Amino acid sequence: MDQGQAFAEVLHQSVTFDDGLALDCGRRLKNLTVAYRTYGALNAQKSNAILICHALTGDQYVAETQPLTGKPGWWANMVGEGLPIDTRKYYVICANVLGGCMGSTGPRSPHDDRPEEVWGTDFPAVTIQDMVRAQARLVSHLGIEKLFAVIGGSMGGMQALAWAALYPDQVFACVPVAAAAYHSAQNIAFHEIGRQAIAADPFFYGGRYWAENVIPARGLAVARMTAHITYVSEAALTRKFGRRLQTATDLTLLGDRFEVESYLEHQGSSFVRRFDANSYLAITRAMDLFDLAADFGGNLAGAFAGTKTRFLLVSFSSDWLFPTAQSRAIARALNHVAANVSFLEVISDKGHDAFLLDEPDFHKTLAGFLAGCAEHAGLRE
Repeated sequence: MDQGQAFAEVLHQSVTFDDGLALDCGRRLKNLTVAYRTYGALNAQKSNAILICHALTGDQYVAETQPLTGKPGWWANMVGEGLPIDTRKYYVICANVLGGCMGSTGPRSPHDDRPEEVWGTDFPAVTIQDMVRAQARLVSHLGIEKLFAVIGGSMGGMQALAWAALYPDQVFACVPVAAAAYHSAQNIAFHEIGRQAIAADPFFYGGRYWAENVIPARGLAVARMTAHITYVSEAALTRKFGRRLQTATDLTLLGDRFEVESYLEHQGSSFVRRFDANSYLAITRAMDLFDLAADFGGNLAGAFAGTKTRFLLVSFSSDWLFPTAQSRAIARALNHVAANVSFLEVISDKGHDAFLLDEPDFHKTLAGFLAGCAEHAGLRE
């Protein structure tokens, strides 16, 4: 694989806050830029806003063409007119996370002290909670005092949980999907393999690859390939590829390739054209640091004490990255504080990525949950 050139710059819709943002690590960003997209219309009462939080490799282009890849938005089957998150009823917001590479402040942004350079690996460590605080600045900027719902899958689900814990009075409903209240040791280990692959790439240049106008494509592709294996189930890989060879019926030459190998290489090569390696390092570390109970003496229920937010927790039976047991643990914590919580385990063999795919039970349940919440809230269009 060619090491490649730095990917094209895109002008993103964004807002910049000149007073910056204080981070959990003790540092303060002098400026904070949040890139975002919106869909639908905000009603007169400003009560129909839904914030969608994206996963590790997602972005703000949730329901429209992604400008770098030309592909449909990552949740185009969920967000839009007549879809479960219906833009005829709801005003949908999605922001690129802090530390991202699609317009929000991150490693590709100008350094606070050396504006002629980008942050690179000098970018301060950020947390999921920092991401949420940046989103809160955007929501306030849009004139919204209370979100009707916060919804997210995977890392987006972590953000949704953090929203409910940090801003309980500003979230009417919370939907963490295929998520957990902390990142497991196994998940941290997979992330570390990816980070080591990036660091070992000869074109990484200690994180200063941008100065050489190259990218550590091999390392970033391997990181993506490794992570992608965790997003799918064995059953899904077997159904799609089995042990089929791409160009031969017998494995007679070392160069013969299994279809699954070609698939993973495609995942890796397409990823490097749209994602920054230093952002990958920053965001995976933020996920690894996430432990919602840590600030409450290890008691997860303490994070939700007194909450009036309504919750829908969704897991998928074949998801081994964020297994159902972790969603059940969140449900138990919410039950402990007498929260209003519903729980759905979707029977699916598609693995973690099922939340992005066509899962009718999930889609119907989410649509019904939002409709019920809208009725209870007296939501007017």
